[in-house]
Amino acid sequence: QVQLLESGGGLVQAGGSLRLSCAASGLTFSGYHLGWFRQAPGKEREVVATITRSGDSIYYANSVKGRFTISRDNAKNTAYLQMNSLKPEDTAIYYCAARRTIFVEYAHWGRGTQVTVSS
Repeated sequence: QVQLLESGGGLVQAGGSLRLSCAASGLTFSGYHLGWFRQAPGKEREVVATITRSGDSIYYANSVKGRFTISRDNAKNTAYLQMNSLKPEDTAIYYCAARRTIFVEYAHWGRGTQVTVSS
């Protein structure tokens, strides 16, 4: 059974930092592309950042470029999202997701972790 478990969310002041983790089990972690998504109240879910299996290709949404860093440690079956210079508009539930190839939808999702940025 595939499981993705996010952690590291919390309450932080604007300008602060958080590091989210996504621990995976039940899958061959290195065989999956990963993504971080977020959903704010009343808004649609949006992609934040993605990383390929080996980490050689990374994408960031314009809204987080230069502030967030996605990474992965295939030996630890864990992905990370380092979030710096946080803004109130970054407040959302953050989810990690995994897919086998870029040609299919993300098949596996975590339950999410809440990030709240106060002004």
